[in-house]
Amino acid sequence: MAKDLDELLDEVESKFCRPDPPRLGIVQRPGGCGGGILSNDRNRAEAKENLRSAETFEKEDDLDSLINEIFEEPNFDKKTFKLKSKSSGNTSVRASIQGLGKSCSPVYLGGSTALCGIGTRTSQRACDHLRCIACDFWVVSYDDYMWDKSCDYLFFRNNMPEFHKLRTKLVKKKGTRAYACQCSWRTIEDLTDLQTDHQLRWVCGKH
Repeated sequence: MAKDLDELLDEVESKFCRPDPPRLGIVQRPGGCGGGILSNDRNRAEAKENLRSAETFEKEDDLDSLINEIFEEPNFDKKTFKLKSKSSGNTSVRASIQGLGKSCSPVYLGGSTALCGIGTRTSQRACDHLRCIACDFWVVSYDDYMWDKSCDYLFFRNNMPEFHKLRTKLVKKKGTRAYACQCSWRTIEDLTDLQTDHQLRWVCGKH
């Protein structure tokens, strides 16, 4: 940019300012250039300063115009915008809270014909988010299967939760559902309240 500025100044000097041959480094400027005799260095310094000032004013004018255009938009309403944003944010938060953290009460187990979901007194559904508080494992379930009578604690301790290992003790049976964690297992056919089985340490892990 400095090189372009020097070229512009040289062009201005060649057109409007005539050098004085007897005195090197000195130019006499006509009335159009301000009149009087000035050195080339001073002439260039003043021209550079004038160009910088013009550019600065031009940028400031452009910025002011842009700001004015934004605030003069007919649909621009700060108050309305803020209220809408706040309202939509609260709605999203409320929806998130309502959609998370629900637990079954009471907790039901059920066969493969029982619907899964959040169980209540009026909507009796088998919980599919069970967690064991004894071994801290999620409870797995397999529809239309039952556990073989040879299952024992060590089998589940060593093979949970990998289905390809557990399937060696699974027996096909229509209408049943096989439940298991790392320390307990059950085969359920009818809808059952979990509270009736006092040996199980299973709870709803929330939906």
